Amino acid sequence: MAAPLYVTQSGRLFHAGLILIVTVGLPARGKTHISRALERYLRWLGVKTRVYSLGDYRRKVLGGAENVPPDYFQTKSPRSEATNALRRRIKNEIEDQIMDFYTVQGGQVVIYDANNGNVKNRKDCYQKFESKGVHVIFLESICDQEEIITTNIRSVKLSSPDYAGWDADRAVADYWSRIRDQEQVYDTVTADEGPFIKVMNVGERIEVNKIEGYLQTRCCFFLMNIHTKPRTIYFARSGQSLIEHSYKADSDLSPAGWEYSERMKAAVVARRKALKEEKKAAGEAAAHENPLLIWTSARRRAYHTAWPFVHAGYKVVQKPIMSEINPGVWDGLSTGEAMEMYPDEWDRFLSDPYAHRAPRAESYHDLSVRLEPAIFELERCQDDLLIIGHASVIRCLLAYLVGLPPNEVPAVEIARGDLVEVTPASYGVISRAFHFWSGEGRGDASGENLYENFAESTSGKGSVLPDSGVNFAADAFNMEKEAVEEEKIEKEEQTKRSRSLKGKIINRLTSSSKDGTRSAPHPMNLPHLKELQNEENKNDETNSEHNYDDQGAYSSGNDDEVLSENDGDIIGNNGANDQGKEGGSLRARATKNVGFLCQ
Repeated sequence: MAAPLYVTQSGRLFHAGLILIVTVGLPARGKTHISRALERYLRWLGVKTRVYSLGDYRRKVLGGAENVPPDYFQTKSPRSEATNALRRRIKNEIEDQIMDFYTVQGGQVVIYDANNGNVKNRKDCYQKFESKGVHVIFLESICDQEEIITTNIRSVKLSSPDYAGWDADRAVADYWSRIRDQEQVYDTVTADEGPFIKVMNVGERIEVNKIEGYLQTRCCFFLMNIHTKPRTIYFARSGQSLIEHSYKADSDLSPAGWEYSERMKAAVVARRKALKEEKKAAGEAAAHENPLLIWTSARRRAYHTAWPFVHAGYKVVQKPIMSEINPGVWDGLSTGEAMEMYPDEWDRFLSDPYAHRAPRAESYHDLSVRLEPAIFELERCQDDLLIIGHASVIRCLLAYLVGLPPNEVPAVEIARGDLVEVTPASYGVISRAFHFWSGEGRGDASGENLYENFAESTSGKGSVLPDSGVNFAADAFNMEKEAVEEEKIEKEEQTKRSRSLKGKIINRLTSSSKDGTRSAPHPMNLPHLKELQNEENKNDETNSEHNYDDQGAYSSGNDDEVLSENDGDIIGNNGANDQGKEGGSLRARATKNVGFLCQ
């Protein structure tokens, strides 16, 4: 495994040397997206990394596109001497900043985000940095699929400061003109220029030349797993369990936990609808809404929190590697009890909350190593993704996505009842938090957040970490009202579907075969069925077909309940799940319906 195994105080891997990754490619080929994603990954590995964007620095010096000289991007005819001098000054200044990052700030990897489509410019850059002991690698992004290019242009239009306030069509047309101009003078990287990595269609195929060493090969492996397809990633903690603060118990959800699971589903559905409307208002007309995939750990309180999604037909996948951090000897102990019983261990923990490992426990460093396969799978996933998990796991994954260094992982604060939304974009990620639940299990009497495991509490950790630890709980927008309204709508629709299903069952029981050789009892002889049928006659929705495309879930033309592969474990767990009223009724209803339909 390669997750932060070499975290050092200096942020450098002594055997890897200084590395400059120079991006190459025409506009809208995903260079900025790739650069930011690679920066997040290397920082998560513990390597001191920074992206230097020539475009960002140009905007900082000159301002928006309206302040750029008319011939600044011109290629068909010679530029004015003043424009050439301005371009050289900006280029030299940002390259001086790169050397300062290596020599003064102690950095190890720089990603130089620019087009660099000219052989002469690449040669000058290579010689300049190689002469100073920096290993230069060219990272070329090639794309021949117009759909990907158009999507990237739309993304840049929405997030680039160059086009702030521009009309969408005008911005797209301007960007296409830049691309057409630069295509005429663009030169692809060749083997005699030095080491390179060529990424075709953002991960479809990769070609490498003279790539050596641990850190360089890790970069290649990461680049094989990324894409630029728009998607949204959601995070939420599991519901309250019957036995809290015990790792060994693996307890089921409490009644409040089952109610929380229903509210969570309503919040996710409401948020996805709101996000779709936001995109439409911003002029981002998506061809279709991404389906929603749900990941949970294999712990009962996590995958049972996802039961409402299973019942609605969403795909739910259990991942054992996403179990919470193992507290070892601290299992079940409060902070005060841990300090009293293990004072030396507690002092060492406070000195380094990320790396310290209590006896028979995991450190956050160990947890990060364990989660690396999930991170690569997260990068490969092209669907919208909801991760229902534990505070420690969510901390690691969020720290990776928002680009926090490893030592700040333990200070990330996320409360039960908050939904964190992360949207990868060309210029980083956009993260927001939404509060949807204020019931039992969210906080204690003093308002402090409650955790499944005391080892996951952030109490005392902020005092030894930088103040930049992210507190999603403090920044959450309140959407509890929207979640309650969505839950009410879902229950009304569920009641309609239930009545429709009853009507179909009655029809099957009261119908005779075509040849008349077999018939069912007449409704007059079955009073309870007659009562049901009378109720159905009042329902205009009888025998209507249902699907769930509006929520991005599984769509079916028949009336069967769509269940995931793990439902047998959820329904038939020796009665352990019958603790929650709502959860018990959901399971009973699903089991009963499937039983009737399979007769």
